[in-house]
Amino acid sequence: MVTGDASFIKKINRSLIISKIIEHGLISRADLAKITGLNKATISVQAAELLAEELLIETQAEHKNLGRRPIMLSINKQAGFALGIDLDKNTITFTLSDISGTPLDTHSIVMETSDYDLILKWLAEQITIYKEKCSHARYGLIGVVIGIHGIVNNDETIYFVPYHQWHNKDLKTDLQNETGITIFVENNANLCSFAEIVYKHYQSENLLSVSLYSGIGLGIMVNSKLLKGCDGYAGEIGHMIIVPDGLPCRCGNLGCWEQYASESSFVKKLSESHNNIEVTYEHIHQWFIEQDPVTDRLMKDYIKFLSYGLNNIINLYNPEILVINSELLRLYPNALEEIKAHLTSTVGQYRKLQISEFGKNACSMGACALAIKNFLEIKELSLAFEESKTQHEFIPQY
Repeated sequence: MVTGDASFIKKINRSLIISKIIEHGLISRADLAKITGLNKATISVQAAELLAEELLIETQAEHKNLGRRPIMLSINKQAGFALGIDLDKNTITFTLSDISGTPLDTHSIVMETSDYDLILKWLAEQITIYKEKCSHARYGLIGVVIGIHGIVNNDETIYFVPYHQWHNKDLKTDLQNETGITIFVENNANLCSFAEIVYKHYQSENLLSVSLYSGIGLGIMVNSKLLKGCDGYAGEIGHMIIVPDGLPCRCGNLGCWEQYASESSFVKKLSESHNNIEVTYEHIHQWFIEQDPVTDRLMKDYIKFLSYGLNNIINLYNPEILVINSELLRLYPNALEEIKAHLTSTVGQYRKLQISEFGKNACSMGACALAIKNFLEIKELSLAFEESKTQHEFIPQY
């Protein structure tokens, strides 16, 4: 049984009430009392405080029955805004959402540098622009969460980013000093798995999300919580060796999984097989349609190596849901059927295997969701997913 002083119990009740209002979208005080098990007096007091803080709004429900229309509570979407950032190998993606998790704007910066100070400058500039854009809201920009394609310590400092060769960078403190905004730093695969739980599978307690872009990362949700390991390094599954003495990896090992099953490794091989052209997703999609024999052969090999690693993950974790986040697989016909055909072990068991609907937006969407959860100080969060209303790309001048 949970015990504590009155302020602690009040905080727990507040968290529960906010969570249920967000989950249901619109809900009356009476229904809120039934769902939470709290008495009507507690609901009334908490609702009054949240309305005064402008975190909630009231509307009258439309109904055809006689009598008084019930007053409905909902989250005030315009109370504040969250900024999610995906700091990848060649791009930085920014997604701004309202406090209900609905994305309002997504844009990317294309970068051809690994210089920490220059990237820090770009991040600070963009965050400051968003801060000013959100200044009209009661709570403004409520928080910024940055997804790192590398190893992040439990204290949110960056231990290592292979593609940029960053070691021991305190991006969180550096950006907070530059912008005056609350910053959180998290591993990108963890944010991808958080997006899946919050927006799509909030009734699942055991979910794995494998991200296959510039490298391979694994986000692990166990009992609805991120499994990070002793220091925060859990999930670096891309550096699992699947080919002894195989291709060299930036981590220092030979034969790492991401050298064979990341999208960047596939694109590199595809480029080499097509006269070293700069391969885009548009090229790949067209070659799939045309059933290009070179692309088809490389894709069969890719699926085979991808399945080796997935088989190991399934045996290790026995997941309820295993989500693969890959733009490449979203384009490839019958991707899931071909992958499942390689997962034939009677030992490895999973309940559901699927390709993520988020694509490359998974990390930044998960980042927005985490910023909202931290700001509202709630234990559970479930949001409705919508596509970003605007998307654009920007190439900075060096």
